[in-house]
Amino acid sequence: MKSAYELAMERLAKSDTGAATPLTGAQKARLAEIDKIYAGKIAEREIFLKQQLEAALSAGNPDEMEKIRRQIAGERARLEEEREDEKERVRKG
Repeated sequence: MKSAYELAMERLAKSDTGAATPLTGAQKARLAEIDKIYAGKIAEREIFLKQQLEAALSAGNPDEMEKIRRQIAGERARLEEEREDEKERVRKG
């Protein structure tokens, strides 16, 4: 006789049909390539914006500095979201 826990786990396993689909070698390679591409894009934007941040710092403009800091965080979040969306498309095939 099975416990309620065991029955619940069996139902959960049946309802979770495609959770652990193994990735092909090509998919793994593409995921690694996407990570490299987006790491480069993030670094490029951060370098550009940090140069602007340093210019605002030397000019003594705290409002501009805060604006650039928010822009850096926003750009990073946007690019990371794009990266995860693209990786999810690869995982789904």
